[in-house]
Amino acid sequence: MALSRSIRLLRGQIQRCVVSTMQTARCVTQSSSQPEPNMGENEAVNPTFANRNPRNLEQMALAVKDRGWKTTWPHREFYYRLVFSRSQRHVTAEVFSCSSPVPVLSCSTKEWALKKELPSTHCVAACQAVGEVLAHRCKQAGITRMVYRAIPWTYRSDAVQSFRAAMKEGGIILSEPRRKYIGT
Repeated sequence: MALSRSIRLLRGQIQRCVVSTMQTARCVTQSSSQPEPNMGENEAVNPTFANRNPRNLEQMALAVKDRGWKTTWPHREFYYRLVFSRSQRHVTAEVFSCSSPVPVLSCSTKEWALKKELPSTHCVAACQAVGEVLAHRCKQAGITRMVYRAIPWTYRSDAVQSFRAAMKEGGIILSEPRRKYIGT
């Protein structure tokens, strides 16, 4: 009994050299105190792994932008687009992704938390508050760059200017980098 136990301990401490298929040798040590890990299907890693995270490619300006037709307005060549709209009663700002017609993020004076802090839901202060809150939400979501093309006849209004200033002060860049083309 004691002899077989000591043989097992010695065998567990012996180094075995394993020759791989590429004729290279590596030494593997095993101790009897630690069992071999069981590699299940969930822990298996593909040896030819390629990172296909689209957010990573967007931030490096390598992801493909959908160009759309040249005659459409607004243009479809963006990763994220900011849409700012004012009605007679409320101010709304939404961030759209190029792949979906549903907004990714939005902020409006229709939200109770914003409405109760403002004296009016359509004044210049409301536009600035919507810009500050949306900039904070974008930073939390990891979106720091987006395209904002204001309608030309509303661009110079004080409300639009205060909204843009609040977004810029919140750390959002209102333009996207030019796409980089890498030759193969």
